Amino acid sequence: MSRLARFEAALQGLERRSRRRRLAPRQGKDFASNDYLGLAESPRLKAAISDALGRGVPVGAAGSRLLRGNHPEHEALEAEAPGFFHAERALYLGAGYAANVALVSTLPQRGDLVVCDALVHASVHDGLRDAKAEVAFTPHNDAQAIADAIAAWRGRGGRGQPFIVAESLYSMDGDRAPAADLLGLAETHDGFLILDEAHATGVFGAGGRGLGEALEGSQALIAVHTCGKALGVSGALVTGPAAIVDTLVNRAKPFVYATAPSPLMAAAVREALRIVADEPERRARLHALVGFAGERLARLGLPASGSQIQPVILGQNARATATAARLQAAGFDCRAIRPPTVPEGTARLRISLTLNVDESAVSALLDAIAEGLMEAAA
Repeated sequence: MSRLARFEAALQGLERRSRRRRLAPRQGKDFASNDYLGLAESPRLKAAISDALGRGVPVGAAGSRLLRGNHPEHEALEAEAPGFFHAERALYLGAGYAANVALVSTLPQRGDLVVCDALVHASVHDGLRDAKAEVAFTPHNDAQAIADAIAAWRGRGGRGQPFIVAESLYSMDGDRAPAADLLGLAETHDGFLILDEAHATGVFGAGGRGLGEALEGSQALIAVHTCGKALGVSGALVTGPAAIVDTLVNRAKPFVYATAPSPLMAAAVREALRIVADEPERRARLHALVGFAGERLARLGLPASGSQIQPVILGQNARATATAARLQAAGFDCRAIRPPTVPEGTARLRISLTLNVDESAVSALLDAIAEGLMEAAA
């Protein structure tokens, strides 16, 4: 038997279930990226990179932050970001995935409880593998279920601190967490709320500071602001109390043992935050596009999420992939999302609304989707 047989068999199994992933080129109108504010191609970001190179900022960090990889650009970003997000401190990591793994695997200790929304990101699940605390999952966006889970844990003798983990805006459904309620629970029970703002940073909240913006400043709030989505760059900022940031610097393996992010990216994130502050019209245009799409969806009898992430649930994996292929052939870069990324039986199109498209493109996409749904129902 070939040494690769088990891998080939697993891939064939994925193929049979219409779950095999393949890389696809960027082509057609952008309904797939997370470049919500259209910053990835921003002339200001390009100029910031060019300026940084001109100032002698290196491309690579060449080491972890605790060795020689700590650059003044990292420190400048971490000095400016707390002012933008109204937080005490900030720490820059290489990716939102790494930030979530770092938080969940490092902060909760033996005797603590981690309560996660059922739809939290895969990075949280990976972080939990190294967590020493007890773990509970609760139904999606159900604050009472989280309160009940904490009460049950206390009833069993739990004496540590609870850590509640949620996304402020869920990446596959586009709906919002009851963040204020969750923070209230964390404060009441001497715990913490880890709020992943990945898809809200730059888009929602006063000044684009995220859906947890009004909650910043609480010692119970730890936020993750991904820089590779609406900010158009890469990496992630963890914001929160100084003691939390310093604990990550000392104990979080994804920070301690990873080569630092490129100092050029730190310079670019600094400029991205300035753009978000200087150009509120970008958010206004995106929200107008979301409203337009919602009106069109209502006419088609499809539910609107109310955000820039709009799922169209198709159910079967094969149906989702076939529909996405038809849309791509028609010039729309719209991708199918299947289990395990989403729950079984909820394969879908994930429509991402960005400033890279306009109302006419949104209309054309939704018309094409409606036509396909009618054909499938006939």
